Amino acid sequence: MPHAAFSPEWLNRFTDPYALLGVSVAADERRILKRYRAVAKQLHPDALINATPELQQFAGQVLPKLVNPAYQRLKQDKGRNEVLATLRFKVRRLSRDQPLNPTAEQSKQLLAIPEAEVDVFYEQAVDRLCDRQYETVANFERFTQQLSELNLVYLRRKMGAPVIREKRTGLMSTASIPRSPAPLPADPPSDGKSTSGLMYAERHYSRAQEYLKGKNIQAAIQELKDALKIDPQNSSYHCLIGQAYLLSQLTGMAKVHFKQALRLNPNNAVALKYAQQLKISMSETQPRRAETATTPPPEKRSLFGSLFSRGTSR
Repeated sequence: MPHAAFSPEWLNRFTDPYALLGVSVAADERRILKRYRAVAKQLHPDALINATPELQQFAGQVLPKLVNPAYQRLKQDKGRNEVLATLRFKVRRLSRDQPLNPTAEQSKQLLAIPEAEVDVFYEQAVDRLCDRQYETVANFERFTQQLSELNLVYLRRKMGAPVIREKRTGLMSTASIPRSPAPLPADPPSDGKSTSGLMYAERHYSRAQEYLKGKNIQAAIQELKDALKIDPQNSSYHCLIGQAYLLSQLTGMAKVHFKQALRLNPNNAVALKYAQQLKISMSETQPRRAETATTPPPEKRSLFGSLFSRGTSR
């Protein structure tokens, strides 16, 4: 790699701090610090004593001129808000000028997948791309550009329809200030459930989504178990816990919940996709004969009736 590769023009090609560090745009301060330490350790001179001169030169340029400044911008809320505002503005501008047309395969997939899969797919894609990001100069160029494109596609999916015109004051507009993505809506509530109970179930569901973004799968599973205790007939809850179990490589448990999600909602697009992936037969997703705990079998009802009659006749 010629020395000109590390010229100011070359360095200016990499402007997305999230892509430079290899973290998702939903990452919090803790995750950003963890990733920064891993990259800094990988590029530290002591770790590259036996590396090629090219790689040593690359680390000596990229660490102080790109990686460290990227971390400085993302380590605080204010900096992250400014970076996200800039990226969102870029998405709006690109969407206004022409349809977003990604070139990398994972970005194309992210643009096309169902809404319910966007967050999990995006986080997994970021993990795959950053895994070998700093092994070589070529990897850095390739994967950093792909991460940058993936971030724009993800923000495009989360922002919905592009805003063509927007009143702005200064660099950041009120509408540009990034907020936590709204949780995906769950199934409509079943009759007979209290509003407060359903509200608690939704809170568990929303927290589970955030835990999955942070790769805290066990915490997400626990939140979804709590949501299902309140609303066990919710197809979306079963579908998300199925995804969480699949991430934990607990395929059997995942199948159980995907089947139940389809019994409750045969049109659940995400559950249908995973059912096909896991080779779940559609016959296994047929609704079971209803037999609720509050309606005992006929023989038990007659027994309860006789006992009740005895008690009232005394």
